[in-house]
Amino acid sequence: MTTKEITHQYRLNQWIEIVRECSTSGQKVTAWCLEHDVNPKSYYYWLRCVRAAAGKALPSMVAGNTQIVPLNVPALPVATGSAEPVTASAITLRFDAVTLEIHNNASTTLIENTLRALQNVR
Repeated sequence: MTTKEITHQYRLNQWIEIVRECSTSGQKVTAWCLEHDVNPKSYYYWLRCVRAAAGKALPSMVAGNTQIVPLNVPALPVATGSAEPVTASAITLRFDAVTLEIHNNASTTLIENTLRALQNVR
């Protein structure tokens, strides 16, 4: 590794922490940058670098390396006299706009396959 590459990696590690701190602060980027005396243009440059490094760290999605995990999703029982399914979920996971509910009658296989599929989502 050259000195330039080592310097870039050192700065990248510093900016990973800065980006993490900003994203978990709950503030808008401009407000956080102003409060922490960070130039927003520098922040966004390093955010691109952090994302690029994260993309390189992920396993490549080339043919032969991609795995498809089959999911057997059973139909939910319908409440008597209602068009609405029974919604007594034991576990509810929320990721931004996505909600995953695991009901009490979910099979072990379904839960295992779902968790395997979620490992590939970021």
